[in-house]
Amino acid sequence: MAEYVAPIREIRFVLDHIVDMAELVQLEPFQEVSEDIVQAVLEESGRFASEKLSPLYAVGDKQGSVLEGDGVRTPDGFKEAYQAFVENGWNGICGSLEFGGQGMPQVLGTAVQEMMGTANAAFSLCPILGQGAMEAIEAHGTGEQQKIYLEKLVSGEWTGTMNLTEPQAGSDVGALRTKAEEMPDGTYRISGQKIFISWGEHDMAENIIHLVLARLPGAPEGTKGISLFIVPKYLINEDGTLGERNDLRAVSLEHKMGIHASPTCVMSYGDNGNCVGYLIGGENQGMKSMFTMMNNARLNVGILGLCASERGWQMALDYAKERRQGRAIGATGEGKSPIIEHADVRRMLMTIKSTNEAVRAIIYLNALAIDLGRHHQDEETRRKYRGLADLLTPVSKAYGTDIGVENASLAVQVFGGMGYIEETGVAQVLRDARIHPIYEGTNGIQAMDLVGRKLAMDGGEHWRSLLGVISDFIAAIPEIGELARFRENLSRLTTDCLEAAEWLFTRQSQNMRDVAAGSVPFLRLVSMVTGGYLMAKAAVAAQAMLESGKGNGEEDFLRAKIATARFYGEQMLPTAFGLGDMITAGDSLFYAIEEDHMAL
Repeated sequence: MAEYVAPIREIRFVLDHIVDMAELVQLEPFQEVSEDIVQAVLEESGRFASEKLSPLYAVGDKQGSVLEGDGVRTPDGFKEAYQAFVENGWNGICGSLEFGGQGMPQVLGTAVQEMMGTANAAFSLCPILGQGAMEAIEAHGTGEQQKIYLEKLVSGEWTGTMNLTEPQAGSDVGALRTKAEEMPDGTYRISGQKIFISWGEHDMAENIIHLVLARLPGAPEGTKGISLFIVPKYLINEDGTLGERNDLRAVSLEHKMGIHASPTCVMSYGDNGNCVGYLIGGENQGMKSMFTMMNNARLNVGILGLCASERGWQMALDYAKERRQGRAIGATGEGKSPIIEHADVRRMLMTIKSTNEAVRAIIYLNALAIDLGRHHQDEETRRKYRGLADLLTPVSKAYGTDIGVENASLAVQVFGGMGYIEETGVAQVLRDARIHPIYEGTNGIQAMDLVGRKLAMDGGEHWRSLLGVISDFIAAIPEIGELARFRENLSRLTTDCLEAAEWLFTRQSQNMRDVAAGSVPFLRLVSMVTGGYLMAKAAVAAQAMLESGKGNGEEDFLRAKIATARFYGEQMLPTAFGLGDMITAGDSLFYAIEEDHMAL
């Protein structure tokens, strides 16, 4: 299996010419984030990912994590790699300076996360969960809780988890039964079982900080009666040292399709009646606190979708260059042709490459919006960027992970029969990727979040603003020239998206079944319009650099940028032409067949 090569030039192009970090680095918290620092971070994190994490990718898949007694043994090399990850400061790259982090922008941390996740998706899940715990405690924890937990979480010396799911409460979190009872000293005793807890137990860090949803006695039914608790694996003494082990344990590990190195635990709390927890965020405010973690996790899982696509792309491209089979149409040399010369293989590779680049641009724009929504000096500007970030989060998560699975499958197809053989390694990419559309709220839930909540925010201001920006950009693209067809297709889809959004916005007060029925195609339509806009920006930027003579020896790379963008605009965008009609068809076909006739 070929090792991962960090696509630093691709990432830098997105940062500099598509999402444009220039406005961000003018803000006070980031004025010292120079071009040299950005380049150094990208190069060093890319080197760490390629040299330390990628060699463990197949090892983790083959060995998996193993439950032994009260602990979990991770695959060979994982513990040492994690220690190096912590010692090199990668865990705290975006962490608050106050708690020992480096205070880098989210968008730069996103680039680092992409490289780490592409090198080793199972490994990267561990620090991803820690990041969510950091954000939740920083946003909702007391000053004392922040003092106890954040420095260790930011450094990575301690890791974090989030505990939502129970056997009877999957996406329906309000059905959970885990209990919390207050003690005279202000602590709580937690009792219950959680399932599907990623990295719930392992040997890579000295403590694990579980954030656990539970219900207090007499709490309201459903999500309104849920509270959030900090439940450490080891209790912390007053001097900050680790005390006795808490009454919690992993009772089993799930046997999964992929990400074998990531221990997915069944966690049991309070078997002996003495599991100590600490309330965070107030009674019955658990969902508000947990959603801080969830939004972080949703963007990071979207990044993992991009990671699967990038890993599949690199493996498929290498194989297609080396594998010789048949004679390509128009071949002039002797002997068999590399399969990259065959039309269908080129189509698959360009599909992977173009959608991969569109997803990367969407996710980085999302991360930039988070940064500007937090740190811009103007409150109104912060509000607008927060609205954009809220709008893009379900898009990043759902489109990113859908494309990850689709492109991993295409990568297997490029390999042909050898792709179905585990020894080539590409099957692992597909197996690992398949969980991502399910993680952190299925993609159907993301679609409902988009049409049910995000469209209505601030009276529809944010989606109208985004589509307005896209429409203005399209108008500036010449109607003739090599981007003319791209412009025509993007203009058509943007009009479809505007009309569909208005229809859904209106139907929210009339028939939510219509809205639900159109949610998934609408999310894909918004994703492709946004991706098309950002790919068009890439092409326009590359054209301008070529025409001004500022290619600086990168002319072939820039011409490839234009060609890839054109493929997305001319080949991918037309696949969405029917989505507007699907959205506005309403729910009639969904409910036309009685339930007893569905079991054919």
